[in-house]
Amino acid sequence: MEFDYSKKVKDYQERLNQFMENYIYPNERVYMEQLNEEDRFSSIPPIMEELKQKAKEEGLWNLFLPESEYGARLTNLEYAPLCEIMGRSAMAPEVFNCAAPDTGNMEVLVRYGSKNQKEEWLRPLLDGEIRSCFSMTEPDVASSDATNIKASIVRENDEYIINGTKWWSSGAADPRCKIAIVMGKSDPEAPRHKQQSMILVPLDTPGVTVKRPLPVFGYDHAPHGHAEIEYNDVRVPASNMLLGEGRGFEIAQGRLGPGRIHHCMRTIGAAERALELLCRRAQDREAFGRKLAEQGVIREWIADARINIEQARLLTLKAAYMMDTVGNKEAKAEISMIKVVAPNMALEIIDRAIQTFGAAGVSDDYPLASSWANIRTLRLADGPDEVHRRTIAKQELKKYQ
Repeated sequence: MEFDYSKKVKDYQERLNQFMENYIYPNERVYMEQLNEEDRFSSIPPIMEELKQKAKEEGLWNLFLPESEYGARLTNLEYAPLCEIMGRSAMAPEVFNCAAPDTGNMEVLVRYGSKNQKEEWLRPLLDGEIRSCFSMTEPDVASSDATNIKASIVRENDEYIINGTKWWSSGAADPRCKIAIVMGKSDPEAPRHKQQSMILVPLDTPGVTVKRPLPVFGYDHAPHGHAEIEYNDVRVPASNMLLGEGRGFEIAQGRLGPGRIHHCMRTIGAAERALELLCRRAQDREAFGRKLAEQGVIREWIADARINIEQARLLTLKAAYMMDTVGNKEAKAEISMIKVVAPNMALEIIDRAIQTFGAAGVSDDYPLASSWANIRTLRLADGPDEVHRRTIAKQELKKYQ
């Protein structure tokens, strides 16, 4: 087994780390200050567009998209350590045009979009000119089982009519969000996994109403946000259908595999930064006559954190390797494993970092509180822990049938 990164990956790592040190970390507070100067959901902090342009100039743009002519031609395994670096800052993925849900939506368009769909929507997404959302989860059904989706997609002549309410459509509140990928039921009488379809819906289409942004533990994640959207007799051309009627579940499975592993990669980066902050704080503060770093319990936290990060990273790299070599479907157990492991690992480390910081840890003076709130959602997003454990157990039991 080869545990070393290639020369190409090491070069990207060095350049990304340098960019983070020079431009991302120093501008995190600038970004928040600019965001708070106006309505948080109506304008984009100028520093974000400046940094995106800088990332383009330095060739640190669209690093995802394996097996595609559009990206940097990196495999999932090569992209993993780079995505991890981006995950150290909440603002960083967008700077490099590697932020969810756009990455997943671009992968959908690359894999399943028609030539016209790619020209109209993929190209401006790749260029960072617009943003997008993924509209699948619904308030009235258990959406962890995608076959429960109730929103309707009905054909009428050369159009489809969409009706339903979606929520947690991340990015829909962003003024730059122009297109939604909507999952709905097109044939309730078809076999269970052939009832759903996915269709492209421009957000300026009559009948589309972004009702409200949904906060996460009090964080609104502006200007990105997570929106509740109402689709009321929304009509779009039949050519907006992705891949074909009844292929929605298939597309969802193809989309969520890479999306899940990207979340885990970024989560490892967030855990690394939390551990770094914990260690620096522990060496800086004294209590009861000794530095915190000399307290036995703190040292146990640090040791456990390093062990758990390394374990999660190796499992993530294995999943990425399998996606590259045997495909996403064959790697589904490993993808489910990391989806359970990474958020739980990071939450424990961030929680202990918060404890080390004391009252400062729950404030917005440091990234720990917001990072905890964001990563806690990953135990639900793209499938809750319980569903992934079910998948893992099912795959394990197959060995003994």
